[in-house]
Amino acid sequence: MSDEIPLFEIPWDETDVTNAVDSLTRGSYWANGPYIEKFERGLEEYLGIEHAITVNSGTTALVAALTAHGIGEGDEVIVPSFTFIATANAVRLVGARPVFADIERETYGIDPEHAATVITDDTAAIVPVHPYGAPCEIGLLEDIAADADVALIEDTAEAFGSDYRGRTLGTIGDSAALSFCQNKILPTGEGGAVVTDDDDIARRLDRFRSHGRASENYFDSSDSGEYVGLGTNVRMSDLVASIGCSQLEKVEDHIANRRRVAMRLSDGLTDVDGVEPHTAGGRGRHVYQLYTVSFDESVDRAVVIDTLSSRGISSKIYWEPAAHLTRSYRDEYGYQPGSLPVTEEVAGRVLSLPIHPELSADQIDRITSAVEAGVERGREVETVDRSSPAN
Repeated sequence: MSDEIPLFEIPWDETDVTNAVDSLTRGSYWANGPYIEKFERGLEEYLGIEHAITVNSGTTALVAALTAHGIGEGDEVIVPSFTFIATANAVRLVGARPVFADIERETYGIDPEHAATVITDDTAAIVPVHPYGAPCEIGLLEDIAADADVALIEDTAEAFGSDYRGRTLGTIGDSAALSFCQNKILPTGEGGAVVTDDDDIARRLDRFRSHGRASENYFDSSDSGEYVGLGTNVRMSDLVASIGCSQLEKVEDHIANRRRVAMRLSDGLTDVDGVEPHTAGGRGRHVYQLYTVSFDESVDRAVVIDTLSSRGISSKIYWEPAAHLTRSYRDEYGYQPGSLPVTEEVAGRVLSLPIHPELSADQIDRITSAVEAGVERGREVETVDRSSPAN
């Protein structure tokens, strides 16, 4: 058995296998079977929301949500740059223009004050992200969106099960996109959903995911269906939904175990100077889809990464470069370094460490010891460099 520690592992048990076998051996309705409805109803019950419409990825959930809100050519959508690039790409995919807002230093979510300054007459929506599994300042963004009369669409890909001051994330905006990718809180491999309390938005989503068809009974009907709008095929398969159903039954246990692991990681890093774990800032429950630390200027992040790697421990930078400094956005929109100073500062000092619900105490201790060793090693290298005579 390898003693390497990957960034994540998917927790599974026989229930996942049983559901998958049940879906497969039915021999029919792999595309639109009974697990789809069961999973959607389960999501609605868990979140306390009226409608959950499953799709095939978190990215298409964002595209579907934007489309259902009527956002397209000529519109601007405010998004963070400190996010997986899908948040911004989804805006471009519907023909709108992403406008980047800077972030807060504490939560890494959109800074409401800066978001308010970039609203224009063309702004159609704000799409905040809840980074790493903790809430952004969604309450203030809710007020700003209401004052500007624009849609608030939550990107809740990383924060399933989290809350903001007692309000469940994904239920605060006009709609929200969820992701069930393999490293998420509720993993199905790939998959996503849009959730909303708006009946009209839900109808539009239902049609969009199935080619603009007015009803979902295509496989049961003798006719070809009625097509009332533009759509595409972004449906979730029954097999994926079957795993979603079994994972949903365990999600609270998984969240509790993630939080237990995160607390032990944070305890192990308490006395390591220059290392600060990401927190929810007292605004709600952190579900730790990623366990991320930030380093101060005294720490050489590259040396920490190298030390972790030499000990068989994975780590990853989420996200550098930030979206506005990727080649695509620099070329298309002319963003340059310095455009979003807090985003760029944070991106330059964060590092995500391994976390999953079944991470053992020994593995946690190995991780924290390696981080501490990397911090010390980096400082030794810096001391030697500074003391070396100039050439």
